Amino acid sequence: MFERRQTRRVMVGNVPVGGGSPVSVQSMTTTKTADVDGTLQQIYSLAAAGADIVRCTCNDIEAAEGLARIVPRSPVPIVADIHFQYKLALAALDAGVDCLRLNPGNIRKPDHIRIVASECRDRAVPVRIGVNAGSLDPDIEERFGMTSEAMVESAKRELGYFDEVGFHDVKISVKASDVRLMVGAYRMLADVIDYPLHLGVTEAGPPPAGIMKATAGIATLLNEGIGDTIRYSLTADPLEEARVGRQLLEALGLRERSGLDLIACPSCGRAEVDVIAVARAAQDALSKANLPVQVAIMGCVVNGPGEAKGADLGIAAGRRRGHLFVRGEVVRVVPEAEMVDVLVEWAERIAEVGVEEALTDKDEAAAAEAEADRAALLDVQGDDATNSEAVVELIRNRT
Repeated sequence: MFERRQTRRVMVGNVPVGGGSPVSVQSMTTTKTADVDGTLQQIYSLAAAGADIVRCTCNDIEAAEGLARIVPRSPVPIVADIHFQYKLALAALDAGVDCLRLNPGNIRKPDHIRIVASECRDRAVPVRIGVNAGSLDPDIEERFGMTSEAMVESAKRELGYFDEVGFHDVKISVKASDVRLMVGAYRMLADVIDYPLHLGVTEAGPPPAGIMKATAGIATLLNEGIGDTIRYSLTADPLEEARVGRQLLEALGLRERSGLDLIACPSCGRAEVDVIAVARAAQDALSKANLPVQVAIMGCVVNGPGEAKGADLGIAAGRRRGHLFVRGEVVRVVPEAEMVDVLVEWAERIAEVGVEEALTDKDEAAAAEAEADRAALLDVQGDDATNSEAVVELIRNRT
């Protein structure tokens, strides 16, 4: 495992960010903040989808008034997104938000920045310095160009204003739509400050390309131990941002599994079923059950159970039957048509009582049946169904 970068800890409401705390997932509402009921409905949906923190725009006084009604009813901490008008930051603080996001490229007057920082200091409300490559201070961009250095310089200048009033409850982002620019900026910033970092590729675009672009940047940094909270900035329903963010952290082992993790082989000449169709049916059925289990769908009984033995549960197809296995141990042999239903049944059982208790329900004859199927297929197909060993021998004979 990679070692996470040590940072200060900032409390966004009741969610710790940095200081070794779990990496948190953020998203942003797309409703008008003045629409209190509509915004709250989206916040609740985001929380259910895996968001730990939600950001709402505060672009006018009506939005600030909406925040005053939203914050007391929100299930997660609320961050107010402020652009250009510093007085709206003060109004958001009056509304009781848990954090502010300030863009140094939009609020440029030092006196205004100091006023907001002083109010945040006195109220113990943190600030995210949200640097964006597309809205840098003109003088910084003129000196450094559109570079990682420019983004880091923007963050450091803002920190300087905060230091002047003794305010240090800060987290920072240096986002860009260019993945390489974004990764370079975060690496550079991580070397010179110990504040927690909020990761994201801004304006990543619609899925699936937007997910790939954002993952390329966010996952690269997380695997280097850099990053304390993340947001996927997708041109999509914000629920997708929360879901994908949570899935990434679970895939990297940075958060405990909260939902389905489906493993499936890509299929080959040995496959006895349409692996793609079975995997889709299993994903649909298991997703509806919303169980925190890792399930494997394997196309053959020869290699399947061994290759997927780390999964909580899995099934491998052979001779019109499915070999159901739990942590690599065969527990049932069922007709092909019942494979998905049995997977759901056992997934629910494992989620309820755990793997060890579920294993007490295994069919003692299943292992022998499975081995007989495997032996029969090996007899027909041989050990080398993909003919790879013959190719290897050909290569050797040429040297």
